[in-house]
Amino acid sequence: MSNGRPRVLVLCGTSPRHLYVANALCQGTKVVGIVHEKGGEWTWKKVRRLLRPAALWRKVARRLRDRGRYAGGGEARFFFGETEPALVRPELVTWVPHINHPSVVDVADRLAPDVIAVFGTALIRGPLLERGRLGMLNLHGGLSPEYRGADCTFWALYNGEPEKIGCTLHFINAGIDTGDLVAHVCPAVGEGDDELTLFWRAVHDSAAVYVEAIQRLAAGEPLGATQPHKGRLYQVKQRQPLQERELAERLAAGLLAGVDLPPRVRWFGEDAG
Repeated sequence: MSNGRPRVLVLCGTSPRHLYVANALCQGTKVVGIVHEKGGEWTWKKVRRLLRPAALWRKVARRLRDRGRYAGGGEARFFFGETEPALVRPELVTWVPHINHPSVVDVADRLAPDVIAVFGTALIRGPLLERGRLGMLNLHGGLSPEYRGADCTFWALYNGEPEKIGCTLHFINAGIDTGDLVAHVCPAVGEGDDELTLFWRAVHDSAAVYVEAIQRLAAGEPLGATQPHKGRLYQVKQRQPLQERELAERLAAGLLAGVDLPPRVRWFGEDAG
């Protein structure tokens, strides 16, 4: 640590929500590096997999759907107002082909972070999992273990469980959102809210919790509790246009009528408050 501030290596995506969380970490901890994935590294194995008709169709359909959902700059305005989304410490960025590239381990070994903070990358595997003196944390956009995987805000709404909308801060292990729980962060939920607003609100609220969690770990607090069960893993391919139309109709018909949930944070660990 430097002057009592934990050294943090951030591995994150490049969308406005990812940049917002990275900036919060830069302001509340000593961020020593930021890693972005640039993609573009192709192998024959990857090409063969993507050229399978089912896989290719899912990828194209997801891209088209997300382009429509995120069109108009709504996410940028939510997190940055009228300011152009940007990192406060762009000089710390290292671009890598993918998050499991050997160069990321080299960066971690060179910078020797106390904590590796992850948000919005591909699934991390291999030796990188062993880096970070105090561990590796991830911000997941659902309440694990009941909502693991993709599109968890959508599924919580679709299942009629608005009280289970939120994000999970957890330690990373070799599974998908299965590491020890650190905190559940649930946003305010009310009539008139929609999927993206609730998702963004949960991420926004989680940024400050992420900083606090790292500060608590650096202070020696024993955060973390084993997930009580496997819950359910939602995959990208499970979300279909028919279900999206059904949820839109249910929201328009008053799915959230009378719902007035305040923001909530639940900490996990021996001395969690």
